[in-house]
Parts: sequence; C-alpha cells; structure tokens
Amino acid sequence: MSWMRVMRRGGRGRLGLLLGMVVALPATMAWAGGAGPAGDAGPGGRAGPAQDAAVPAVGRVWPVGVRPAVLRGWEPPASVYGPGHRGVDLGAPPGAVVRAVAAGRVSFAGPVAGRGVVSVEVAGTGSPPLRTTYEPVRASVEEGEEVTAGEVVGTVETSATGSHCGSGCLHWGLRRGETYLNPLLLLPPWLRGGGPSRLLPVLGVPVPG
Repeated sequence: MSWMRVMRRGGRGRLGLLLGMVVALPATMAWAGGAGPAGDAGPGGRAGPAQDAAVPAVGRVWPVGVRPAVLRGWEPPASVYGPGHRGVDLGAPPGAVVRAVAAGRVSFAGPVAGRGVVSVEVAGTGSPPLRTTYEPVRASVEEGEEVTAGEVVGTVETSATGSHCGSGCLHWGLRRGETYLNPLLLLPPWLRGGGPSRLLPVLGVPVPG
C-alpha cells in the first residue's frame, strides 16, 4: 500500500506511529549497547554491562561516612594514557575514618609521591583480584594484614604535596590488574542509593542509632 493511499484512508495516525517507531529505533539500539539506564552505576558515573559483570557488588559499607557526597564521579579515559578520572572523589574532612569497603588483604600501606595510600585486595574476586585504593590516608594497618568489611584502615589526611582531590575529600579507586574500574559498582544498589535502604550486620561496626 502506498503512502498516499494510507493518507487517503484516514491513516495519519498509522503514519505517525510508523515514523515514531523509526525515530525510537536508534535510542533502543543505544540502550542495548550499554549507554542507557541498564549501565547506570548510580551517583557519580555510568558503566556498561561488561564492567558490571567484572565488578561483583561485594561491598558492605562506604569507605567514608554513611552516604557521602560524590564530588567527582568515574570518568573512564578513552585510551590507556588518555585524560579521565580513574576513581571517584568522596566528600570527607581531614581526620575522617576510612573503612575497607569489603573484606580482603592489605597489599600496600604507605606514602606515594607525598600522599598516604592504602590498597586492599578484595577477597574472592578472582585472579588477578580486584584491588581498591584509598588516598590521601594516614594508614592504621600494615601490608599483609587481613581486614573485614567495615574495618578501619586509616584516616583522611591533608596531603603535603597537594592532591587533585583537594582538602576534605577521599579518592577511592578500583583496579583489576592494570585495568581501572568504577569503584561504585562494588556497592549493591540499595547501598549506593539505587534501591530501598537496609542494614547488614558488619563485625566491629556499630549499628547507627
């Protein structure tokens, strides 16, 4: 049936429906590619389905506070050496307690280029394991020490050499091998703000009154 015959038969509504389907098709294809809500990583950035699968939601607490402000989100670089933000910056004043997001082993605790860094290999996350980092932090743990989810690993410090994070902020990163990933994906949706809140018991962490 020609377009003219559709119009003569009072098919303007049908024609509009067909045109709407054609316009909507590119958006549907983009969502399937991970550019839409299916890849949403919550506050602070987005991640595609491949990254979702690479990062299990094993986190049980935020590294600082209860639900800190995300001052700068995850901005993956277009290339290995390209510009971007390989982690997230969370609002936290100097002296704020820093906790391990998930259970694991401390792989590093000490200064790097004038900034204190604590790195924890997350238990049960394959080989090479996921490794989450916190900086600038004055460490209260040592390399090789086992930590549980919610255990204190240090406090936010003011870096002597300055930091892109500035004062009053914690930079939280995540890597598998040499690949940087979005650390927010370690947190289940209900904890990062994408679902109903609930409390889980964490050894050594008092339940908020």
